[in-house]
Amino acid sequence: MSLTSSLQTPSSPRLRKAFRPPAVPLVTHTPYFSVWSTSDNLTDTWTTHWTGSHMDLCGMLRIDGATYRFSGCMPKEVPAMEQRSVEVHPTRTVYTFLAAGIQLTVEFLSPLLADDLELLARPVTYITLTARSIDGQGHEVEACLDVNAQWVVDKAEQPVFASRHRIQGLETMALRSVDQKVLGRPGDDLRIDWGTLYLSVPTHPALQSTVGPQKSIRNGFAKDGCLPATDDMRFPRSGSDEWPILAVVIPMGLVGADEVNRVAMLAYDEEFAVEYFHRKLPPYWKRSGDTAAELLTAAHRDYRSVRQRCAEFDETLWNQLKEVGGYEYAAIASLSYRQCLAAHCIVQDLDGTLLMFSKENFSNGCIGTVDVTYPGAPFFLHFNLDLLKAQIVPVLDYAGTPRWKFPFAPHDLGTYPLANGQVYGGGERTEDDQMPVEECGNMLLLVAAVCEKEGSADFAGRYWPVLTQWADYLLQCGMDPENQLCTDDFAGHMAHNANLSLKAILALGAYADLCRLRGEELRSKLIRETAERMADQWMRVADDGDHYRLAFDKPGSWSQKYNLVWDRLLRLNLFPDELARKEVAYYLTRQNAYGLPLDSRKEYTKLDWIVWTATLAESNEDFRALVRPLLTFADESTSRVPLTDWYCTSTAKQMHFQARSVVGGVFIPLLKPI
Repeated sequence: MSLTSSLQTPSSPRLRKAFRPPAVPLVTHTPYFSVWSTSDNLTDTWTTHWTGSHMDLCGMLRIDGATYRFSGCMPKEVPAMEQRSVEVHPTRTVYTFLAAGIQLTVEFLSPLLADDLELLARPVTYITLTARSIDGQGHEVEACLDVNAQWVVDKAEQPVFASRHRIQGLETMALRSVDQKVLGRPGDDLRIDWGTLYLSVPTHPALQSTVGPQKSIRNGFAKDGCLPATDDMRFPRSGSDEWPILAVVIPMGLVGADEVNRVAMLAYDEEFAVEYFHRKLPPYWKRSGDTAAELLTAAHRDYRSVRQRCAEFDETLWNQLKEVGGYEYAAIASLSYRQCLAAHCIVQDLDGTLLMFSKENFSNGCIGTVDVTYPGAPFFLHFNLDLLKAQIVPVLDYAGTPRWKFPFAPHDLGTYPLANGQVYGGGERTEDDQMPVEECGNMLLLVAAVCEKEGSADFAGRYWPVLTQWADYLLQCGMDPENQLCTDDFAGHMAHNANLSLKAILALGAYADLCRLRGEELRSKLIRETAERMADQWMRVADDGDHYRLAFDKPGSWSQKYNLVWDRLLRLNLFPDELARKEVAYYLTRQNAYGLPLDSRKEYTKLDWIVWTATLAESNEDFRALVRPLLTFADESTSRVPLTDWYCTSTAKQMHFQARSVVGGVFIPLLKPI
């Protein structure tokens, strides 16, 4: 594909102009390669990493010799194009700008098609620029794109260097840090400072590219459309030393009424993605030794087909989401799609096992957290079951080793990107601040969902002793949990937690079904009967008249019983329909302007749990009534961050957490009983 080739912009449904995402996804692949716009207009502020640190992407357009900005807030003397719209689709973000008789469409495509592992794992985002004249005149147009050194360091003062690469058909430049402490630092509020960032565009005789100080390069393009003829290769130097950038000027020629398309690619080679019990594993795309040149060549080759596939996927999914829950639900789910996937990395173990690891973004930085996988699981149950298995296999394997000496399931595997053993609470040392009932219930429900989906207990059979141990733990401790944490650990310890008990009962019902699938009929019958007795007891001790309690010993309290959704999804039928019916009716009386509080203690809520809770509704009208405030929250929140799942329902302000994978839970209405 040549630089001058034409490609029609795929048609797709638009979100209403009134919807203003709190942050707009642009480049979304892994916890390290994740860049967003946190302003109404792409020209209002600099783009940032999901943590809020600058990762500047500057875009300018020259029209008949006059220069305008379409991305970034500088140079200030260059006027911003008028932004007419921004559309957030599952795999694409599309901006439309106007200036001097030209309409410019800027499409950021991170082709995260969850059912295509090879494509999903490619860390390449396409930036497609589409220009056309809207005043009946022809205009000479050229575009300039640049990225700076902040994309490859954690702190701006870290030294960097730049390079050029010979790749047939592609003009390619790169930035990387000097020290390259690969997998050197685990933590939460960190940016990657190893590996290499690539900016690559199809070659063309009129194409310009350069490496050098951002101020002089941007000002030079703004003044006369030219870049320096030679690179400023004073490297290594600090990333803040005149802010070195990679810049390209892409000619679009004489633009008339017909669209003219150009594409640039941004890619990141992490070299190694995670350390898994002291085995350093490369990202999935380079498991067989592929190079960055091969990555970019493949991405360039597939551009046309990938773009068309993603547009078709977006339209199909949008229509499905809208049919399930209306415009408001479809908009929230579309905004959640890339965020869910980009909070993970995918690797292959030395024996070929597929592994996928989440990062607890702005939660505590843990890797492979069970109660992060659990709320995000509906996404993977719907789009790619193998990816869910790839998240729970590391936990199951870890729990089966002598290192994990407790009778309950682990909470995590370490701190991202080092999956070398649990660090939360008492870690591997003590039971202090663990989540025993929570994680046992989560793992049993997830394994049961996988097996029901596959119609076989083979997956569970590989880990049967561990799963049985966790079921036995729930038999002893699940009905009336002692003072312990649940997944909503920000609320603190609580005894007699009714929703946690509910999870334990449902997990035992799921385990009974696994026994049945394995042919263990007698054990299945005994566990099932026990779960039924526990469910009957729960109905009595949690009853509070027109609803059910937050805790068995707290009359007048209430909470979202989001865990109940598994009774329907797994066809367990342990609880009567009246339970969900009564709860939903009560929830509709407790909503605030921005959603349903998590429980009676505070006004804060969890976005993912609201959708789980809404899924309990028997009528679509009630479902929409519970979900509708989520879009109002996203649209009006002053917390300009990638979608937070923990916020205040009266102010719409973020409590904490952002860019987490748990938003995959909003896809739970797409799951039919398994």
